[in-house]
Amino acid sequence: MSKPESKKPLKYYCDTFKDQSYALSEVVMQPIGIVHSPYKERFATPRQPTQHAGVSGRIELYSGRNLDQAIQDLESFSHIWVIYWMHLNQGWNPTVLPPRGPKVRRGVLATRAPHRPNPIGLSVVKLISVKKRELVIEGLDMLDGTPVLDIKPYIPYADAIHGASHGWLQPLIDKQLTPTENDLSEA
Repeated sequence: MSKPESKKPLKYYCDTFKDQSYALSEVVMQPIGIVHSPYKERFATPRQPTQHAGVSGRIELYSGRNLDQAIQDLESFSHIWVIYWMHLNQGWNPTVLPPRGPKVRRGVLATRAPHRPNPIGLSVVKLISVKKRELVIEGLDMLDGTPVLDIKPYIPYADAIHGASHGWLQPLIDKQLTPTENDLSEA
């Protein structure tokens, strides 16, 4: 049996926002929780969460928002994405000097530098346990007191893209993967 044809024309909701008069000038978000971390200073945190895989912390989700139900089944994943607000950043820079590689200024959007137009952070961390509204995590790079905006499961088949480009970091990656003379002499 086929569906009856609708007499009402289809409405494309995205078309409304193509007009600049409808462009959002402000986005309001409410944190869902807070990070409890051993890192108290911005310059003490690792540059990437995987650099300190053994360091643990926890995310405390706020009460009264049905987050107990929202995290149902989350413990079945080994890793999660944490989306957070870098609350101590003030201002941003359109170009930055990355800590590794040639001393070349790069566009901030081509780096993972924290001083961004919107100080939103994204880290994948190991999920150790889930107890009520507390998530114990490992391998974090977030400061103590960091507001958590959202959490999503890390899904290897969708999140790890085989053959993805390393961009301007490729020469550094190649150098790290090239055997050194010591490696060859020990072989």
